[in-house]
Amino acid sequence: MIGLIDANNFYVSCERVFQPELEGLPVGVMSNNDGCIIARSQELKAMEIPMGVPAFKLEGLRRAGRIHLKSSNYELYGDMSARLCQLLRDACPAVAPYSIDEMFVYLDGLEPARCQALGAWLRRRIRRHLGLPVCVGLAPTHTLAKLANYSAKKHARYQGVCLLDAASRETAALLKELPVGEVWGIGRRLAERLAVQRIHTAWDLRECDHHDLRRRFSVVLARTALELRGTPCLSMNAVNEPRQRIMTSRSFGTPTGARADLYSALSRHAQRSAEKLREQRSLTRAVMIFLATNRHRQDQPQYFPHAMIPLPAPSDDTRVVLAAVREGLEQIYRPDHRFMKAGVMLLDLVDAEQYQLSLLHQPPRHRHHPALMATIDDINRRMGQNKVRFGIEPEKAPWHLRCAHRSNRFTTRWGELMRAGTHPGAIQACKDRP
Repeated sequence: MIGLIDANNFYVSCERVFQPELEGLPVGVMSNNDGCIIARSQELKAMEIPMGVPAFKLEGLRRAGRIHLKSSNYELYGDMSARLCQLLRDACPAVAPYSIDEMFVYLDGLEPARCQALGAWLRRRIRRHLGLPVCVGLAPTHTLAKLANYSAKKHARYQGVCLLDAASRETAALLKELPVGEVWGIGRRLAERLAVQRIHTAWDLRECDHHDLRRRFSVVLARTALELRGTPCLSMNAVNEPRQRIMTSRSFGTPTGARADLYSALSRHAQRSAEKLREQRSLTRAVMIFLATNRHRQDQPQYFPHAMIPLPAPSDDTRVVLAAVREGLEQIYRPDHRFMKAGVMLLDLVDAEQYQLSLLHQPPRHRHHPALMATIDDINRRMGQNKVRFGIEPEKAPWHLRCAHRSNRFTTRWGELMRAGTHPGAIQACKDRP
């Protein structure tokens, strides 16, 4: 049996854990630079405010106190996700994080009744220890587990925990009602192609011949159809397989054309990308950087350059990546442009453990000191991101994000820890929480 634990309205829920006065109020979380809405509470959804709406269009409602908008607090969200994952690892035989707010758990050998009870227990435990509301979907395959989680959120009768048997009438009824575009892994364009073949619902897809689907579409779609029938076709490793490329990019809070500012931003992105590279135990053979001006300012000169720097040997060392970034910036920099975005992408990744150096190359010097990067990662993991970094970063660099409404980073910054108080509204909210 496979379970999917999915936190409800994750970003908003993280905000409410430390600000219980927001419980029951319409709350939205904004994207980088407070651009648009990327997360909504149920109350905000009930006001028919769509996902992606520009935040400036809601400023009147915010000032009137009718809604509450928060800047993205990714450091808090990432730490809460890590805590959720650790809590699940302590209670389940195997866990595979799928996204920041979704975790697959594997309950091989457990009877359905025991899985149902464990799902309810996990839901209560997560709420008690982390303050996060979650729903649990249980089924024999990953695809059905996603649908079970979907049902747990949509229908109150499940009380947050839904178990689907592939052969049950309940599952058949759900699949017949569900549009095929809602099935895991099927996007809008594929759904349109399926509609031409008169495949409109998840049940239609399930009943298709998987050999025909493989011939007409892809092996992935054929496996999805088999998973809807209850035949597992996706392994745990496939869910959590290493990425083929790693990119880190951000828009700037203020446009800038200064070379030092651009390198400072690219350096931050390069260090984060290298950290992600080591997390999945990979090496990169090439580094690409890119810059972009503001395409909406047609009164200013436009320039969207990129540079690809091959490495002499595959590496996961931040110093090697930074050297490539510096070389790339020298190639594409033009002083007469004001840039609004920068990014770093690591390409052509290989497995660090399986990679064998060619006899024509000598091992790079940094490979003689593998503990250096591991030590830096360990310090930053325990003390917070960027506690140890390469280079001096300006305190008020123009590329820093605008985040006028960001909450404190309650779990990762000593100076922003939550303080005990006697605010009556907060106390009542805590008492009302189940």
